Amino acid sequence: MIQSVKQNSSIEAFFILIRAGLFGRIEGAGGLLPDHVDWAEVYQLALEQRVIGLVTEGMEILQHECSAPLVPQAWTVKFVSVTLQMEKLNQTMNRFVAGLVNKLRKNGINSLLLKGQGVAQSYEKPLWRVCGDVDLLLSEKDYQKAKDFLLPFVSCSDPEDKFKKHVGITIGGWLVELHGSLRCGFSSRIDRELDKVYEDTMLGGKWRSWMNRKVEVFMMREENDVLYVFTHFLNHFFKGGIGVRQISDWSRLLWSFRDSLDLQYIESRLRDMGLMSEWKAFGMYAVEYLGMPEHAMPLFDDSDKWKQKAQLIHEFIIKSGSVGYQRMKMKMEKNGEKESFLTRKVESSGHRACDLASISRIFPMDTLRFFPSIVENGIRQK
Repeated sequence: MIQSVKQNSSIEAFFILIRAGLFGRIEGAGGLLPDHVDWAEVYQLALEQRVIGLVTEGMEILQHECSAPLVPQAWTVKFVSVTLQMEKLNQTMNRFVAGLVNKLRKNGINSLLLKGQGVAQSYEKPLWRVCGDVDLLLSEKDYQKAKDFLLPFVSCSDPEDKFKKHVGITIGGWLVELHGSLRCGFSSRIDRELDKVYEDTMLGGKWRSWMNRKVEVFMMREENDVLYVFTHFLNHFFKGGIGVRQISDWSRLLWSFRDSLDLQYIESRLRDMGLMSEWKAFGMYAVEYLGMPEHAMPLFDDSDKWKQKAQLIHEFIIKSGSVGYQRMKMKMEKNGEKESFLTRKVESSGHRACDLASISRIFPMDTLRFFPSIVENGIRQK
C-alpha cells in the first residue's frame, strides 16, 4: 500500500512538472514535497515518456514561483545535466538537418520536414525536446531522386515499404526517413484522406518554414501538420506504443497556432477520417493531464464520456511507456542476435494482440474497424 501511494505521488509530481513545462501551469506545486515523491520514479517516467527536457523546464518554472526548494538538489542537478547533453545533441542534429536539406536542394530535390525538429520549434525551448529521426516528405518524383542521390552516403537501410512509399536510411549515424506519402497503414479510410492532405501539400504549395542556420527548412501548413501529427500518434497508439511526448507535440502545435488555424478544415478532415471520437478523447487528455487550456483545444467537449476515456488513455500511457521502454531495452540487448522472420512476427503479433485488448476498452468499435488493416500492414512489413 505504501509503495502504491508513493508511486501515485510520483506520477502526480511528474504531471505537475509536465504541465508547468508545457504551458507554465503552476497549480498543485505543493504536491512536489520530497517526503512524498520518489524522485527515482519521476526520473524513470521522464525517460520512458521521453520528456526529460519538459520536466526540467517544469522544475525551472515552479522553482521560480516558489521560495522553498521543491526538488532535492541532487535530482535537480541530474535532470539539468541530462537536459544540457540533449541540448548539444539537438544542436548537432539541427546542423545535420540544415546540411541535408541544403544538399538535396542544390541537387534539385525539394523536401518538407515532418514532425521532429520542425515540431520542436513550437516549444518554448526547442533544444530541450528529445530528438528522434529526420523525416522528409517528398513529391513522388523527388522521393525516387532522393533515394538515388543519397545512396552513396548511406551506411545501412531498412526494407522499403512500397505501399507507404517509405524507406529508412542511416547517414552519418542519423536515421533519415524518406516519405513519398503520408499513409499510416492502420486504416484505409484514413490513408485515403491522408493522400488528399499529401496532394494539398504538394500541389497547394501552402507551407510554413523555419530558418535553420541560414537554410530555410519547409514544413506543412499548420492545419495539415496538426492532422498528420495526430494521425501519426494514433497509428502508434493502436499499434501499442504511445507516450506523453507525442501528445505534447500535438498540444504544442495547437497552442502555437491557436489564433490562426482553419478549424472548419480540421473538423471536415476529421469527420472524413472518422476520427472525431479519438480527437475528443485525446483533447480531453491534453486538457486534464497536460494542462492544455480548454479554449485552445479545437472541438473540445467537456462531458463525462470523454473524461472517462481520458482516464483510460492515461492508464494506458503510463503502462505502455514502461512496457515500451522495456521492450526497446530488450531489443537493444538482443541487437546482434539474428532472429528469423517468423520469430519476429510471432513476437510482435503477441505484443500487438495484448495492446489491442487494452485499447479496445477505450475505443471498442474503432479497434475492430482498424484491426484488419493493422494485421495486413504488419504482415506486409518484413
